[in-house]
Amino acid sequence: MGVLVSIALRNLVQSPGRTSLLALAIGLVTTFLVLLMSLSLGINENLVNSATTMSAGHVNVAGFWKPTTGTAFPIVTGVGEVRKVVEASTPGLDYIVERHRGWGKIVSETGAIQSGLSGLVAADEGRFFDRLLLAPEAEYKEGGSEQIFGDARRLSEDDTIVLFSGQAKRLGVSVGDVVTIKTETMSGASNTADVTVVAIARDLGLLSSFSVFVPKSVVLDLYQLNEDTTGALWVYLDDIEESEATMTVVRGALLDAGFQLRDHESNPFFFKFEAVQGEDWTGQKLDVTWWQDEVSFLTWVLTAFDTLSWFLTLILVVIIAVGIMNAMWNAVRERTREVGTMRAIGMSQRRVLILFLLESLFLGLGATVIGAALGAAIALGVDAARIPVPSDAVRTILLSNELHLAVHPQSLLVAILSLTLFTSLSALWPAIRASRLQPVKALTHTE
Repeated sequence: MGVLVSIALRNLVQSPGRTSLLALAIGLVTTFLVLLMSLSLGINENLVNSATTMSAGHVNVAGFWKPTTGTAFPIVTGVGEVRKVVEASTPGLDYIVERHRGWGKIVSETGAIQSGLSGLVAADEGRFFDRLLLAPEAEYKEGGSEQIFGDARRLSEDDTIVLFSGQAKRLGVSVGDVVTIKTETMSGASNTADVTVVAIARDLGLLSSFSVFVPKSVVLDLYQLNEDTTGALWVYLDDIEESEATMTVVRGALLDAGFQLRDHESNPFFFKFEAVQGEDWTGQKLDVTWWQDEVSFLTWVLTAFDTLSWFLTLILVVIIAVGIMNAMWNAVRERTREVGTMRAIGMSQRRVLILFLLESLFLGLGATVIGAALGAAIALGVDAARIPVPSDAVRTILLSNELHLAVHPQSLLVAILSLTLFTSLSALWPAIRASRLQPVKALTHTE
């Protein structure tokens, strides 16, 4: 085998033009694939970070309360007892926060928007404040400066609100302005609250387009709820990878404790209202989910992007494969007498086949390693540059204000191995033809 490796490497070196051209093509395709995979991984990381900041904990214990069979509200009553069971039964528990839920119209002097209300207890929300990035004034105010105003931690104060930059722009407000929240209570009466904008956060794509943050007390007052209610318990774990398994454990513990649960449904809570209202029961049923359930309506972004990425890469790889086959055909034709000589001195058909496949393997492996390294370097450089995304539509898809590319060793390995394998297989048929050359005919072959 050592002799075959030596001959294969020599043949690549002795054909620098063909080798360089094919290596360049394979390397560029590898770079392109690595960049696409890095962007996909970046979107996935944005999704996880945004979801577990904006929409869900790692595991969520929410529910619906139905005073009559035809009405439903997304609240959990007797939350103290529910929380005790969850705390006692959750393996790898980090901490738990409460998020109160509501929906209302937010009105300023110049505009109005409809938005979900997320009521929180600021003292419990370390992760939230660490991940929430505030926007410079220029993002939401025409002619504004690059200075950041406000402090999201002021949500510990009564009658405050944190908006996102896109919402602030539509409302025409800045930090310090007062807006009015209008809602409808469970009894059908209208209620309002005047709140002060204490901070404006950077957009997080689609997830930040329909939610604002207020203190827990604002939601309780608007809906006339008591302290022993909440919208959901967000459970954070030491390891997010254990979320789905932990959800199953928590469901079992709540059932054992005598609580009524809805069947698991992989949808966010606001997709479930119509089904719940049509169900023939009253009282309370808990709804236990994990974070991917709550953002399942966004998974199409990753699915569509990954599908498009692999489709484009496949087209390029097929083009490269055709080029490799043609190049190997030419190599076989040019080296027919050489093959005949090797066969005449005793080299078997199998070893001739292996020789040509080794050439393709070494060419593919070398080119893909260089291409993957180049792609990783470009991806890391782009990510470090924190390039802003100017388009609202693109920000919605990327779930971020900035272009984020993530490089994982596993993705580089996948790109290298998959393209190297494809390159090697592209040379299989020319290699088979070379191995079948008859020594006598090959030795007498003329160009």
